[in-house]
Amino acid sequence: MKLTDSGGGNYEQPPIGTHVARCIKVIDLGTQRGEYQGKATIKRQIIIGWELPNELMSEGDHAGKPFGVSKFYTASLNEKATLRADLANWRGRDFTPQELGGFDPKNVLGKNCMVSLTLNDKQKARVTGVMALPKGMEVPPLANPLVYFSLDDFDPKAYESLPEGFKKMISSSPEFQQIMQRGNGAANMKNDIP
Repeated sequence: MKLTDSGGGNYEQPPIGTHVARCIKVIDLGTQRGEYQGKATIKRQIIIGWELPNELMSEGDHAGKPFGVSKFYTASLNEKATLRADLANWRGRDFTPQELGGFDPKNVLGKNCMVSLTLNDKQKARVTGVMALPKGMEVPPLANPLVYFSLDDFDPKAYESLPEGFKKMISSSPEFQQIMQRGNGAANMKNDIP
């Protein structure tokens, strides 16, 4: 899994270790094509992003604001799925059979947790663990807006507010293409663009 800042370039890296975090974004990327160990893959993906309210950036235009970190997930609650493991650790319990029948990832938006960051092979921070927040731990107030986007409930304004890199990925998905072909999103997007 990669950490993304939804753009290219060199950015100040958050400190490695375990940090208090708050979920500030859940973005449905739709079905994406990729490669894993030399084999082509096709899977529905989402991004979950957190702010680290106790870890503030010290450089550039964002100095004084919390670091943000994200993790790409396959949108699956299969027993072996990383998303299921991270959500179970975050919640402090596994899913019930009833919850597995229809868990809405929007439920984690605005929720606090702990995230563990390690370095990847390119010396960039990446999320390698998500855990429940210890009881009684104080968390500073929300610093960033909450962002939610789902292709199952397409909102043109939410789509237009996303960074270009995310929009490019989403627009390549068959779910997005179907929405545009039906005209549901295209008509609304034309009305929203000045």
